[in-house]
Amino acid sequence: MSNDKQIQIAQFIEEQINTFHQRRLESLSRLKLAKLLRRKNPYLLKAKNLEVASDLVKSLLDAHLIAQEETLFGDFLEKLAIFVCRLYFEGRKSDAEGIDLEFSRGGKFYIVSIKSGPHWGNAQQIKRMVDNFRNFREAKRNMSDENLVAVNGCCYGRDLNENKGDYLKLCGQSFWELISGDREMYLRIIEPLGHRAKERNDAFYKEYAQLINRFTEEFMRDFCKENGAIDWQKLVAFSSRDPRA
Repeated sequence: MSNDKQIQIAQFIEEQINTFHQRRLESLSRLKLAKLLRRKNPYLLKAKNLEVASDLVKSLLDAHLIAQEETLFGDFLEKLAIFVCRLYFEGRKSDAEGIDLEFSRGGKFYIVSIKSGPHWGNAQQIKRMVDNFRNFREAKRNMSDENLVAVNGCCYGRDLNENKGDYLKLCGQSFWELISGDREMYLRIIEPLGHRAKERNDAFYKEYAQLINRFTEEFMRDFCKENGAIDWQKLVAFSSRDPRA
């Protein structure tokens, strides 16, 4: 990889990862305890024997943040993959439904549905992706099947059975090599991700700790008995009672 392209990729990562961390912080300031409680199965919380208010609140918040960070970081990886492909093969964001990236390489035209990792969807979601590939092929009948290649590109992980019949599933090293022509690209993008990571995470966890404390106080006020025990019936009623009753 040329030094100029490496610098451009590092700069792009720096800009986009800063946005990722900023969105994480902003999400904390908008979060409400009631929203977390209504989204979580109260029976599961009871079955896990979460009897300490702070433990229950932390469990709720951590589950929410993990799911949210997967989504935010998935968006970042998709943008990075499109940027890298644009540098090397003039790749572009596709306008077609369900297609994220289009580019030409070596006499072939690639259409790519980008996912974070290999275990991303159920049978119905995979079928929808295949249908999107098929619809694109039908719209481009001037292209032979030999020249038009559909790819499910996964930014990390492995899948040793790459040929899925209707499409190729390329993960990790194979995917980044496809869109850049560089077999080591999957390794090159890791270093810029760590720039100022400690500083950014320290700021995030300061807000996180304060939120745990505020939510714990609110939870104890609204969902604990006078003796400090969690009022499970009140908690279940809050998330599940029919408001029309």
